Amino acid sequence: MPEPPLRSKEPPVSPSENPTSAHTFQVDLRGLVDLLSHHLYSSPRVYLRELLQNAVDAISARQALDPSAPAAITVRTDHGLTVTDTGIGLTEQDVHTFLATIGRSSKRDADGRLDGDGLARARGDFIGQFGIGLLACFVVADEITVVTRSAATPDAPVIEWRGGSDGRYTIRTLPAEAKPEPGTTVRLAPRADAAEWTRTDRVVSLARDFGSLLRHEVTVVDGRGGTTRINHTPPWAERHGSPLARREALAAYCRSTFDFTPLDTIELDLPLVGLRGVAYVLPDAVPPSRRAGHRVHLKGMLLSDHADELLPDWAFFVRCVVDTDGLRPTASREGLYADEMLAAVRDALGARIRDWLTGLSASDPALLHRFISVHHLAVKELARYDDELLRMLLPWLPFETTDGNVTLDEFARTHPVVLVTRTVEEFRQVAPIAGAAGLGVVNGGYTYDRDLVHRLPEIRPGTSVADLDPSTVTAHLDTVDPAAELAASAFLAVAREVVGRFDCDVALRSFHPTSAPALLLDNREARHERGRAQLAEEADGLWADILGSLRAEVPRAQLVLNHLNPLVRRAASIVDRELAVTAVETLYGQAVLLTRRPLTSSESALLNRSFISLLDHAMLGHEAAARSGGSGGSGGSSGGGGGALGPQDPHGRQEEA
Repeated sequence: MPEPPLRSKEPPVSPSENPTSAHTFQVDLRGLVDLLSHHLYSSPRVYLRELLQNAVDAISARQALDPSAPAAITVRTDHGLTVTDTGIGLTEQDVHTFLATIGRSSKRDADGRLDGDGLARARGDFIGQFGIGLLACFVVADEITVVTRSAATPDAPVIEWRGGSDGRYTIRTLPAEAKPEPGTTVRLAPRADAAEWTRTDRVVSLARDFGSLLRHEVTVVDGRGGTTRINHTPPWAERHGSPLARREALAAYCRSTFDFTPLDTIELDLPLVGLRGVAYVLPDAVPPSRRAGHRVHLKGMLLSDHADELLPDWAFFVRCVVDTDGLRPTASREGLYADEMLAAVRDALGARIRDWLTGLSASDPALLHRFISVHHLAVKELARYDDELLRMLLPWLPFETTDGNVTLDEFARTHPVVLVTRTVEEFRQVAPIAGAAGLGVVNGGYTYDRDLVHRLPEIRPGTSVADLDPSTVTAHLDTVDPAAELAASAFLAVAREVVGRFDCDVALRSFHPTSAPALLLDNREARHERGRAQLAEEADGLWADILGSLRAEVPRAQLVLNHLNPLVRRAASIVDRELAVTAVETLYGQAVLLTRRPLTSSESALLNRSFISLLDHAMLGHEAAARSGGSGGSGGSSGGGGGALGPQDPHGRQEEA
C-alpha cells in the first residue's frame, strides 16, 4: 500500500477565476506534528489522558446508537502500551478522514452520524473537540498503531492504521479474527527515552489521576495479568445514610485528594452547566496571592488540577474539586477556556460560597469563630464589596486597637469617636500614648482594615470615624507648667536646633506612660516629602527642577518630650551644650526606633554618633570619679556631664551608666 503524506488538500485556483493569483499554505507536516505533540502539551504524561479521552468518546458514540452496548476501557502495559475500548470504531473512510487530518474531529452526533466540523459543533457527550489528541502520543512514541472495527456499519472490516511522527501513514485491512468485536485498540511502542511513562506503576498513577471520575469502567492490566480498577463514583454522587456520614465521606475524599482535613465542606451544584463537586475550606491561613489549584474534571476526565480561574480571587480560602459537562476546554485540554460561560460559573460558585459564609452566623457561630480566626483576611476582602456580608460579618471581625484585638462592635461601645491610622508604623507610634490618654485608635495599616473601619457608621449609626492626625494626639497630651517649660527653654532650644535638621519640631508635654521619654509623631506623607526634598538637593539640572515642582505642603514631624519621665527632667537641666546635643540625639534616635520604620542614612549616623558620645561621657565621668576617690557622686565639674546631672540627682551618673 502506498504511504501518502499527511497534507492538506485544496483544489487549485484558476487564474481566470481569481486574477489575484491566490495560493494555498504549504504545511511541513513533520514540523507541525513536532509542534503539536511536543509544545502544545505541558508534559508527556498527557498522552494517556488523550487515549482515555478518545476511548470514552468512542463509547459515548456507540451507546448513542445502542444504549445496551458494553462500556469498558482496558489499558495493558505488556510489550509497550495498548488502550482498548468497546466504542463505535472507525471505517476505512473514517480513518482517512479523521486520523489523517489534523484538526478534524471524529465525534458523532446522537444518531451516530459523523461530525465533519469538529471545531464548530456543540460537544454534547464528547470530551474532545479539536481532532489533535492522538498527536500527544508522539511525545512518547515515534509510531502509533490503531486497529479498529466500526459498530456503525454491519460487517465492517478490521482496519489497521499506522502513523509516524514524520507525517506519513499506512492503511491495510486485517482478517475479521484480528478484532472480532467492534471497538478500537491503540498501540504504542515507546521510545527508549520515554519508556518510564509506560511502566505499569506510572500508567496506574496517571490513569487514576486523569480517569478516577470517568463514568465507564477503566482497568489497567499488567504483564502478569494483574488488574487494577481505576475509577470510582465521587462521594457527592453517592447516597449516604445520614448527613454526618455524607460529610465524613466528603472529608475523606479531601484527605485522599488534597492531603488535608477541611475546616468545612461546601457542596456545589449548578445543573445548568452540569457541574457538581465540593469546595473544601482550608484549615490553615494562606496568603491571598497564593492560587488555590482547583481540580476540574470534564465529563469525568481530569482537565486541570490548578484551575485558579474557577473561583473569584477573594475565595482563596477554599480548594475545589468539580466535574462539569458544560465548560469549554482549551486546545491542549489543560485549562478552561475564558468565555462568558466560565465567568457566569465563577460568579455562581462565588455566590454559593458567600451564602455558606453568611449562613454560619445563624447556623454555627462556633464554626464561624474558627473560620474567622484563620481566614479573617479573606472575609475582610469580601466584605469590602458585599454590603450584605458587611452587615452580617463586620461585628465578628477582629481588629488591632488600643484596647487590644477586639471586634469593631465591641470597640465602638466604649469609643464613639473611632480614630484609624493609615499605616502600622503610625499605630505603633501612638498606641501606648493614645491608649493612656483615652483615645480609641484602630490600626488601619493592615490590608483592607482602614476601608472597613470607615464603613463602620453604616453598620453602627452614631459612630464617628476619622483618620488619625498627629496633631490630634498632641492635643490630648497635658501641657507643662509654664515655669517648668521656662526652666527647660535652653535645652529645648538646643533640641529644636538638633532635630530641625530632620524637619522636625520639639514640644514638651506630660503624658503616660511615664516610662516613655519621647514620642515621635510623623506620617508617611511627611516622610515622603522630606525624601523628595533631600533628593532635590542632591540632584541637579532637569531632575532637580522636576523634583522641586512636586513640592507639597505637609505638617512637620514632632518630637514630644515627656516631662513626667525622670530622664527627660534631668536632661532638661543640662547646661553643657555638648552633653545636651548628645541627650537630644539619643532621645530622638530612641523615638525613631520605636516607630519601627526603616531608618534613613542620616538617622543611622545620628544613632551611631549619639551612642559613641554617651559612651565617651560615661567613661570620662568614671575617670573623674576615680580621681576624686571613687565617691560615686557627681564628680564635680569635670567630665562634661557629671556636674550637669549632679545637682538634681547625686546618683544620676550610676543610674545613667
